[in-house]
Amino acid sequence: MKISYPSLIASVAFAALPALGLVQVHASPAAPAATAAAASPAVQKAGATEASPATLTDAEIKKINLDSKELTIKHGPLANLKMPGMTMAFKVKDPAMLQQVKTGDKVRVFVEKIGETFTITTLQKQP
Repeated sequence: MKISYPSLIASVAFAALPALGLVQVHASPAAPAATAAAASPAVQKAGATEASPATLTDAEIKKINLDSKELTIKHGPLANLKMPGMTMAFKVKDPAMLQQVKTGDKVRVFVEKIGETFTITTLQKQP
């Protein structure tokens, strides 16, 4: 089978469109229902912004720093920030969040970039 250079370029470019966010791909007819569910408001903690359950990320509290108002968490991928999972410190939007958790707690978080600072704006403690 002979493949021309222009058709190879077009094939690679077309395949990259979903990864670049230029095209949305729906895997099943259930996808619209999932989108509707993701649009419903999440249960919020004090000082939190709107975040749907679908946008919250699983995390574990590694360290609480009351002086700098930061939580160090081991988190999964943060889709809205295109950030892979890792362990790092984040500011909290509401200092009361620091009192709601302890080291080792399993939580779900929503992180936003406010100015130049990555900030936890939603924090839900897991049972």
